[in-house]
Amino acid sequence: MARRSDLNDDLAGRLFRHVDMLAGVIGERNVYRYGGLEAAARYVEDTFRAAGYEPQAQEFSAYRKPVRNIEVEIRGCKSPERVWVVGGHYDSIDGSPAADDNASAVAGVLEIARLVRDCRPRDTVRFVAFVNEEPPFYKGPQMGSVVYARRCAERNEQIRGMINLEMIGYYRDERGSQTYPHPLNRAPWRYVLPSRGNFIAFVGNMNSFWFTRRCKRLFRRSVRFPTKWVAAPDRIDGTGMSDHWSFWQEGYRAVMVTDTAFFRNPNYHKPSDRPDTLDYPRMAKVVAGLAGMTRRLIGARSPKREI
Repeated sequence: MARRSDLNDDLAGRLFRHVDMLAGVIGERNVYRYGGLEAAARYVEDTFRAAGYEPQAQEFSAYRKPVRNIEVEIRGCKSPERVWVVGGHYDSIDGSPAADDNASAVAGVLEIARLVRDCRPRDTVRFVAFVNEEPPFYKGPQMGSVVYARRCAERNEQIRGMINLEMIGYYRDERGSQTYPHPLNRAPWRYVLPSRGNFIAFVGNMNSFWFTRRCKRLFRRSVRFPTKWVAAPDRIDGTGMSDHWSFWQEGYRAVMVTDTAFFRNPNYHKPSDRPDTLDYPRMAKVVAGLAGMTRRLIGARSPKREI
């Protein structure tokens, strides 16, 4: 029988291979690098299939090119109408290979989907890779998660909560490696918030206050890892800067799981955001914790602690 540490090492290796393919082999992936965007989409679809899923595409047009969100689903056994969404965007900003932003999160979504594949959940869970999160589509009508969330609302789907993975691979232990948006960068907050960028953050809006708190608690029941959470008004810088924002606009509860992006990672939106800059052992702990959290949210059995 494999030891838990061995399983964690195996997960870290799998995460590295996903990130290396997306950000190392494929590289830039967006409408300006359309070949890369298509290659990334095919990789996501093939990886889902290898895990036993049948991916579905939500296609639409952007810059006169066909693009798609990619979705797989485990249907609930008792309450299939109750739906939970776990997702992250697979496109990159123009000019960066985007290992942390957002190949790290796509790798996380792929592995969480694999880890919970054989469960029999009470509720339905969907895993979604979104297209077009980055500019020029950011918070516009052709942003992939905007298209997806609007479809959910049009169908009156009971989205119980959305978990958005946005940059989950960069960690630092040095003092001063973590900064914060205004007003958290001022007294008294700057004296009580950690100055080391070694934690994962759960970020929600006021409508998602209890959901954000619950996600953090279920995550901590699954893994020992430094964790912070905040539910704040949308106007605070950084709180709505990803695909969870699209679900907020439709009135759904949604939380972003993040290493805090440019408040920690100096490679954000730069050519230096490469696969070799990420911390895969810590990333593996985060993903294992998120898998345990997801199992508990959807009403599937989960071990007391994953790692």
